[in-house]
Amino acid sequence: MNGPAGHVLVADIGGTNARFALADTSSATPLDPGSIGEYPVAQFASLADAAACYLRERGARARGAVFAVAGRVDGDEARITNHPWVISRSRTAAQLGLSQLHLINDFVAQAMSVALLQPADMVQTGGAAWQPAAPSLPRNYCVIGPGTGLGVGGLVVRDGRYYPLATEGGHASFAPTTPEQIRILQILGQQFGRVSNERLICGPGLVNLHRALSEIAGQDPGQLQPAQVSERAAAGDPVAMRAIEVFMDIFGAVAGDAVLVQGAWDGVFLTGGLVPRLLGPLRHSGFRSHFENKGRFSATLSQVPSLAIVHPSPGLLGAAAYALDLEQAPSGATA
Repeated sequence: MNGPAGHVLVADIGGTNARFALADTSSATPLDPGSIGEYPVAQFASLADAAACYLRERGARARGAVFAVAGRVDGDEARITNHPWVISRSRTAAQLGLSQLHLINDFVAQAMSVALLQPADMVQTGGAAWQPAAPSLPRNYCVIGPGTGLGVGGLVVRDGRYYPLATEGGHASFAPTTPEQIRILQILGQQFGRVSNERLICGPGLVNLHRALSEIAGQDPGQLQPAQVSERAAAGDPVAMRAIEVFMDIFGAVAGDAVLVQGAWDGVFLTGGLVPRLLGPLRHSGFRSHFENKGRFSATLSQVPSLAIVHPSPGLLGAAAYALDLEQAPSGATA
C-alpha cells in the first residue's frame, strides 16, 4: 500500500460483528482506538454497505483498506464461513471509491497483531515465559482462537519482515484423548457426521459440548446460547462446569497439535472472542497440561509459551499492522 501518508480503513469481519477503524500508516502505532466502530453483520446486505455506513457516520475518507474476514480468501473473492456474505475485492473497492483494498483472512490479521502487541496486551498461561525478540531474529509463532468459529494461523518472522500464514486449521478433525471425549465424539457424530475441532472449540461448540455432556448425564438442557452455559457454570451447575473444563482440555490439546504442525516453537497466542471472557477458567484449567501432553514431544511443548491476548481489538490491530508492513515493504514486495 505504498503511497502518501494518510488513513487506511481497516476492518475485522466475523460471523456476528463487523468492526472498523482508521489506521495511520505514517505512525509506528497505526491503529486509532478512538475510531473503532462495531456493527452486527445481519443489519447489512454486504460488507460494502457496512463499511460505507461506518465512513458516513464518522465523516471519514480513506485512501485504501485492509479487510480481515472470517473465511477463506480465494483470489478476488472471500466467503464468510458463518455468514452468507460473499465479498468481491474489486467490486467492494469500486463501491467504496478505494484505490487499493486488500482482503485477508481474519487469522492473518490475528497473526500480524503479534508485531504490535505490548506486554499489557497479553496474559501468560503456563510456566513457559515469553520474551519478545528483535524482528531481525527468526521466529515461528502460532495463533489460535475460538469465537463464532475456531481460527488458526501462523506468523513467520524473517529478516525484519512478518509473514502471516492463513490456514483453516479449525476444520481439522477432532481427535479425542479420553473415554469421555470418545463418547462426546460419538454423540456429535450422529448429528454432524464428521466432527471438526470447530464443532467443539468456539461459542456454538461450547453449546455442543454442553448438550453432549447433558445427554451422557441423562438430562435435556434445552436450547442454550454460549453465554447461558457460562452463566450456569458460574452458578455451580455441574454439567455446565464440566463443559467448561472439557472445552479447556480440548482447546489445550488442539493448540498443542497446531504448534506441532506449524513448528511454532517460539510461542502460541490465544485469541478470539471467547478467550478474554474465559480467562479465569483458562488459567486454572487443564489447558496447559493437555497442551503439553504430546508423548515424545511433551518436554518440547513444555518450553513453548502460551499467551492469551487481551487487547480489545486484535483483529483491527493486525489489519493495521498488515497495512503498516505493506507501507514499509520494499517496492514490489508484498506481505
